[in-house]
Amino acid sequence: MTITSDTQTTATSTDLDMLEADFRRVGYVVVAGLFSDTELAELETSLTGLQAGVADGSIDRSRYGGDYLTSAADGEDAPFVHYVKDATRLSPEAHAAFHHPVLHELLQRCFDGMEPWEFDETHGARFGVVYQDARPGKEMAYTRIGWHSDHQAFPNSDFFPSIALTFHIDATSPANGFLRVVPGSHLMPTDDMPLGFDKIKGEVPVYCDRGDVILHHCDLWHSAARATEDAPGGIRRHLRGSWNAGRQPVPGEELEAFNKNAAR
Repeated sequence: MTITSDTQTTATSTDLDMLEADFRRVGYVVVAGLFSDTELAELETSLTGLQAGVADGSIDRSRYGGDYLTSAADGEDAPFVHYVKDATRLSPEAHAAFHHPVLHELLQRCFDGMEPWEFDETHGARFGVVYQDARPGKEMAYTRIGWHSDHQAFPNSDFFPSIALTFHIDATSPANGFLRVVPGSHLMPTDDMPLGFDKIKGEVPVYCDRGDVILHHCDLWHSAARATEDAPGGIRRHLRGSWNAGRQPVPGEELEAFNKNAAR
């Protein structure tokens, strides 16, 4: 089944022609129906297990959690973990999802036949493919992010183009936050892009169901809205990383410094 609007296409994994066309036109697509309920449950269990492992120290916090930990709450021994870095190295389920053959074929099409490569630790990525748990709360390190494009993080680097993939463990809504995008902005300069959370003419919300995968272009203007409910309704969990098709950095190469320009 395919549901199409003027700005967004959600389709089964067989509608690659439509998905490619829409990606080129608006800079993002949502792919549905790639995973069974069992596969999603196994992926969720694996990712939350990594999160617990970083929290209790059984997984190296400095390598896989880094600065994305909050202090332990009263009565708790372990900190809260927003990010688990390089999740595809730790979780076979995450690796399989990120390397799904349908997504790989769609990526090749959108990269004009160029072979994509995973922007991970071996290529100098700061996070690789991350598992992220975003939720409201004054003690939380991640609740929202302002307008930006992924290309702006490394504006002078030659390993672009890239396409980011986001695998939704939770469905998204105003309750737990959602992606905001400006369709077609991947074809525009960024001179007039606000760096805060301003409303932009033409922006649309991208709501996803559990198991949906968003693919978005590295030049797409996007931001993430903060949840309006406390947990559990305000929890938004996903797996996110990027595939690139430019020059592959060699192991140990020092990359351009990360440009953290988006508001938090």
